[in-house]
Amino acid sequence: MSETSDRAMQSQRALMGVRDLIIRGEIQSGERLSEVALAERLGISRTPLRAALARLEQEGLVELKPTGGYAVRSFTREDVVDAIELRGVLEGTALRRAAERGVESAKLDVLHSLLASIDAALSASVETMEFEAYVGLNAQLHAFFWSLSSQTIQREIARITSLPFASPSAFLDKQADVPAFRRSLFGAQDQHRAMVQAIARREGARAEHLAREHAHLALQNLEFVLDQDRSLIRRVPALSLVVG
Repeated sequence: MSETSDRAMQSQRALMGVRDLIIRGEIQSGERLSEVALAERLGISRTPLRAALARLEQEGLVELKPTGGYAVRSFTREDVVDAIELRGVLEGTALRRAAERGVESAKLDVLHSLLASIDAALSASVETMEFEAYVGLNAQLHAFFWSLSSQTIQREIARITSLPFASPSAFLDKQADVPAFRRSLFGAQDQHRAMVQAIARREGARAEHLAREHAHLALQNLEFVLDQDRSLIRRVPALSLVVG
């Protein structure tokens, strides 16, 4: 392995390692990050760790302290809501631009194939749906939606969805045993289908509206966890970063 490749692997290992510790709630909001302790814990040197911390600051998971060093950032409920709303705005812009520019038939075929796979996972029954398959396919569909946009929009979507509660699948696998939530997935799939239809028909404004409306499902999931069944909070470690 070349020295350059080794450095890249170390940097990625540092980034994923620190991010995982934060998202799993093993490092609490407001906690100062010790480079020495983290380097020992992850088995990496401090050089790639510093680069990882700088990247996580850009993503919004950590913040630079006035006295030097980094600490895990805390979020308000409003921060979480705004992050999800912003993801919806960016996703809506991506689909509007894709519809206006036109999407080649091969890519539309991929979208329809993903829709068919999601239909199969849901299998028209709350009790028998393949929930884990749905979660993975949902992530694939949204990622493919984003791939239809420019690199500029893709970068901004990647930035906002790096926050652990802003991605399309942020709360999905935490509520697998909640019947009302499972039923909502059929409505989500109807929205998926409508978005693909709008893209195929080059209806940009409709595609944008549908994508922004679709993001509201994540807000409903957040409200369900925070306001109706707080026992689910322990299943979403990232919510330990939310204060107030």
